[in-house]
Amino acid sequence: MAAEIQPKPLTRKPILLQRMEGSQEVVNMAVIVPKEEGVISVSEDRTVRVWLKRDSGQYWPSIYHAMPSPCSCMSFNPETRRLSIGLDNGTISEFILSEDYNKMTSVKNYQGGVTALCWDPVQRVLFSGSSDHSVIMWDIGGRKGTAIELQGHNDKVQALSYAQHTRQLISCGGDGGIVVWNMDVERQETPEWLDSDSCQKCDQPFFWNFKQMWDSKKIGLRQHHCRKCGKAVCGKCSSKRSSIPLMGFEFEVRVCDSCHEAITDEERAPTATFHDSKHNIVHVHFDATRGWLLTSGTDKVIKVLSFCKRKSLHEMYKNCY
Repeated sequence: MAAEIQPKPLTRKPILLQRMEGSQEVVNMAVIVPKEEGVISVSEDRTVRVWLKRDSGQYWPSIYHAMPSPCSCMSFNPETRRLSIGLDNGTISEFILSEDYNKMTSVKNYQGGVTALCWDPVQRVLFSGSSDHSVIMWDIGGRKGTAIELQGHNDKVQALSYAQHTRQLISCGGDGGIVVWNMDVERQETPEWLDSDSCQKCDQPFFWNFKQMWDSKKIGLRQHHCRKCGKAVCGKCSSKRSSIPLMGFEFEVRVCDSCHEAITDEERAPTATFHDSKHNIVHVHFDATRGWLLTSGTDKVIKVLSFCKRKSLHEMYKNCY
C-alpha cells in the first residue's frame, strides 16, 4: 500500500512584487482591481489614485484625482466600475471609471458623516456607516432614489460587511457592538419632520409662537416630532415610546399617541440581532465561500468566526465567544 502523501506546510517567505509610493499622508484604503494589473487607493492627502502597471513593470497613477476633503474609506464594484468614496466632511462621492481605467466621471454626491461603506451588487444598494451611530441604505440603482436609515448602535459605526447569500448586513460599532440586520424585508423610509407653530394634535402653541400664546393665554410648549408620522407634537401628545424596526428603529423612539395605538405587534417584531464582540472593531470582512467572519480591533486582536453550512449569521453568534 502506497504511503499517504501529506501536504507540506508553506515555508516560503512572501515576495514583494510592487511598492507604490507618492501619497503625502496615510493611505486609508486600497484594493486590487480584479482581472487588471491595477490598484485603487484613497488617502488622507485627499487624493484618489488608480495605479496601473506600465511596460517598465512599475505601477504609476493613470488617475490622480483631488477630493475636497480627506478620504476615509471607499467601495469598488468591478462589474460596473462604480467607485464610492467616503470623505471626512461627511460626503459620499460616486464615480464611474472608464474601461481602460484612465478616467473617472462624477455621478452623485450624498451627505452623511461617513465612516464605512459596503455595496450590494444585486440590489444595487450602497450602505454607509456614520459617526452619528446610524447606517443608511442608499438606493442608487435607479429605482426610487430612497435613503433608508437603520438605528441600532450606541456609538459610531466603524465597519460594514454584506452577506449577499442570506441578505444580511453586518454593522460594527465603536463600542464593540455587532448588529446583524435582516435586509430581506420591505423597509420604509422615515418621514420628513413637519414644521408647525403649534402642536398638530392638540393645537397648543409652541414656546416661540408668541401671538397664539397671547391670544389663548397659554404658556408655550416644547416641540417634539413623532418618528412614525413626522408630525410636530407636544410632550403630552407624544408620551409613548415604541420600536419601529421596518423604519430602522430597533430601539424605542418617541411616537405620538395615535401612532402608538396604530403600531401592531407584527410591526414591532425585530429585524436585527445584537451581539457584543468583546473588542472595538475597526474592520469586518465576510467570506461567503467558507462562512467566515473576520473582525479586527483597536486591541490588536483579529477574530475569525465561523458557522456551519448555510446557517444565518444570527445563529453563528450563539457560541462564537
